Amino acid sequence: MASIWSKILAAGVVVIAAGAATAWALTKPDPYPDSHWAGLGAPDLAKGEQLFWAGGCASCHAATGATGDALKVLSGGRALPSPFGTFHIPNISPDPNAGIGNWTLAQFGNATTRGVGPNGEHLFPSFPYGSYSRLSTKDINDLFGYLKTLPASTNVAPPHELPFPYNIRLAVGGWKFLYFSDQLRVQLASADDKVKRGQFLVEGPGHCGECHTPRDATGGFLPDRWLAGGPNPEGKGTIPNITPGSTDIGSWSESDIAGYLETGFTPDFDTVGGSMVEVQQNLAHLPKSDLEAIAAYLKAVPAR
Repeated sequence: MASIWSKILAAGVVVIAAGAATAWALTKPDPYPDSHWAGLGAPDLAKGEQLFWAGGCASCHAATGATGDALKVLSGGRALPSPFGTFHIPNISPDPNAGIGNWTLAQFGNATTRGVGPNGEHLFPSFPYGSYSRLSTKDINDLFGYLKTLPASTNVAPPHELPFPYNIRLAVGGWKFLYFSDQLRVQLASADDKVKRGQFLVEGPGHCGECHTPRDATGGFLPDRWLAGGPNPEGKGTIPNITPGSTDIGSWSESDIAGYLETGFTPDFDTVGGSMVEVQQNLAHLPKSDLEAIAAYLKAVPAR
């Protein structure tokens, strides 16, 4: 009898070990190899700057209240409240100690598009790498090259304030397994080049869905509610629906939307407000054709 129970116990250990190995294989950090980032040549700094503004880097990484040239000092330190705790935005200036001045292109690219830190650790999805995963290797090279031209800051952001179990980075692997994707958020029939450009900007560097799409209890997007608005992920107020079914902007034309992004004025001459102020000010740096592309995409997505 004892030998039977020993065999059962041994079999149980094997099953548990196999399950753990499978879980680790499915959820471990998965960076691209260094070769993925090789041979890209000199960055296009003008394109890098466009991605800087499209990606809203300054909105999180510059000091609170920064304006003008101070927006390009990416010193970090802002507190980002969430249902899972408070994240403190890191310094991504070229400082070699406090910032990312010693990072390689591969480290920056894997952090930005794969959510894997420079030491091979999972990054928390408060950094919207699920959206930035759409960036190409050339995009990453251009953006990284531009960031290296900006002023260095020695500011050191405090550590995140996350309660258990949200402070366990290994658990982020499970979150990625469920939600992380570099695929299109919506499939649009007969999308022309203008709409496709808008889709890249909205779903990719613009990461509009990070605020405008409601989430489930574990922080994943509700895919059938893409851009449909919902509770502010930072905890105060609501974020509007920006699909054609919206009572806020559903009646706006493409030119109304593009004009709003360029000037901050609504069709009835109200002004942009709340957290959208910084977003609009960032997007206003983009070429008018990009703003028109964003508008075309927002008119093409399913109404919610």
